[in-house]
Amino acid sequence: MVTDRLTDGVRLAQLLASEVTGNESRLRGLTVVDADRDVEPAADGALAYRIARERGGSDGGDERADHVAEVYVQPDRVRIEATAAPDAVATAAREADLRVRPKAVRPPRTLVFVEDAAQVKRALAVLETLRRESTTD
Repeated sequence: MVTDRLTDGVRLAQLLASEVTGNESRLRGLTVVDADRDVEPAADGALAYRIARERGGSDGGDERADHVAEVYVQPDRVRIEATAAPDAVATAAREADLRVRPKAVRPPRTLVFVEDAAQVKRALAVLETLRRESTTD
């Protein structure tokens, strides 16, 4: 039985990014952008990458991406800041038994904390909700 928990913020962010880029079913249309491969964890969080929803151009080739979340690395966890669909993300995070709280900024954001590798898998439900709920015109 495994007793050690993966709680390294950088490694958790890498695991989450792998899930986003490798999950072609539930997370289709989400991608990792603006990745800082040399990010160092900080107590208040260092931006590791953004998660974007791809918007395909009509002829292909020129695809735009709308940022829907930012992922910050702390020494012992990852913080996902949902910049789209904050209420739906908060509900999904609570249902996935993840720590969640609102961020009082304009426009509002929802913070979701991922503190170990098992929670990375649970965070996928949050990202799936973000993908689904952030679709606009």
